[in-house]
Parts: sequence; C-alpha cells; structure tokens
Amino acid sequence: MLGTTVNFIAIIIGGLVGVFFGKYFSEKLKNTVIQGIALTVLVIGLQMALKTNNILIVILSLVLGGVIGETIDIQARLNGLGNYLERKLSSQGDGQFTKAFVTTSLIYCVGAMAIVGALEDGLNANHSILFAKSALDGISAIIFASSMGIGVIFSAVPVLLYQGSLALFAGGVQGLLSEAVVVEMSAVGGLLIFGIGITMLGIKEIKVGNLLPGIFLAVPLVLIFQFFGF
Repeated sequence: MLGTTVNFIAIIIGGLVGVFFGKYFSEKLKNTVIQGIALTVLVIGLQMALKTNNILIVILSLVLGGVIGETIDIQARLNGLGNYLERKLSSQGDGQFTKAFVTTSLIYCVGAMAIVGALEDGLNANHSILFAKSALDGISAIIFASSMGIGVIFSAVPVLLYQGSLALFAGGVQGLLSEAVVVEMSAVGGLLIFGIGITMLGIKEIKVGNLLPGIFLAVPLVLIFQFFGF
C-alpha cells in the first residue's frame, strides 16, 4: 500500500498548500506543471502497454470492453452519480466544505489510474502509477483548495480506503492470477493510462471510464487463448 499511502499524503499536503498559498500561483504556472505530469503519465502508460505478450488480447479486451462500457455507459453513470451526490449533499446546507469534499473525492477515486494503480500496487508492488497519480492529485489539490477550501484535504480519506482496499484485495488473490494474466491486465490498463494522458493534454477527450471493463476481460481472454494454444 505504499503507493496509496503516498497518494493520501500528497492530497493532504497539496490541500494545505492550496488553502494557505494557492492565491500566489498563477494560472500559467499551474497549466505548465499539469502538462509535465501528463507527459509522465503517457510514458508510464506506454511502458506498461508494451509489456504485452499478445497484442491480440489487448485489442480484443479494449474492443469488447468498450462495447460493454458504452452499452452500460459507465462514464455517464459515474458522472451522474457524482452530480447527484454533490447536489444532494449541498442542498442539505452543508455548504462549501461538503461540496469541496464530495467533488474532489469523486475526482480522485473514480478513474483508471486509481483502479489500475491500486491493482499494480497490490499485485506487482509497482508503485509508479500511484506515484504519478499522487503528483497529479497533489497538484490538483492545490488548485482545488485554493478556490474551494479546506474540504479538499478530507478527500484524502476515501482515497486511502478505496485504493487501499483494492490493493489489499489484489494482493490477497495474487496466487490465483497467473503471470500471463497480470501482464495482459497491466498492458490493457497501460493503454487506458495513456489515454488519460492524452485527455489531460487536451489532444482528444477519451472516455476512459467506458473502456474500464477491458482490464477485467483480459483475464478470461488469456485463459481462452491458453486453452486453445494461441
């Protein structure tokens, strides 16, 4: 859980910096730093994707995962849930603190980097994804806290619980997952992370949420390919 712990601390530090010093940072500086983090995300995603031993599994995982994701419309459902919770809690008169807490909690928890990063953290002790996410979350926490207030800092708690649970679960079932399965899951997840980097840079908005089923479809696809000797 090293990656999750660093992520937890980064959000708290970023939130504190944003609350006390955010007003001194220019928009130009914030944008430049975010672009640097986005480039790092691209590199990490590409490194993971290139580790695949069967590109056909990656292609089928993303195609079939995209069909399922678009049919269910995971991205829209997640956005709708976030909007509902924000409206619901804000309407109860909890004010800016609750709005900041709910909004940033959803941003930090709902995403491919949180899922893939936690799985990598638990399965392979690969903390690089969550380290990159920590940098991104810490910097964005500065931006959010400078405008939304101290509620941003408390969003670190659901991040710790959510990602920590995924990492512990992944570590617990590690013996049930073969090396080939883990490699292909990571490869599919790497392409999703690459997509996040593209979206962050404003090149093209990719509905990464609707491609998330592809990570888990890699498991049966690897088993099928192994059964038929492909």
